[in-house]
Amino acid sequence: MFTIEHEFDATVITLVDEGSVPLQEDIVINSFAECVTLEQFDPRTDRVQKITLSPEQLRDLAAALDLPEGVYALRPADPGS
Repeated sequence: MFTIEHEFDATVITLVDEGSVPLQEDIVINSFAECVTLEQFDPRTDRVQKITLSPEQLRDLAAALDLPEGVYALRPADPGS
């Protein structure tokens, strides 16, 4: 299950684990113009862990989910092709 909320400066997506027990903590994704952050509470440390991705890293992650193992570099599309 997930929720989507549009705030003033970001879109906030919350992913709720509905899989098998043990369930993972919710993941909150904040999408800003300049970056995307992923946050998840870590009960072992009693702290929220945060990862920040640039737009280019997010693009690469989305592409990597559908590719076999290997080394890749995404290039801008050639406008003439």
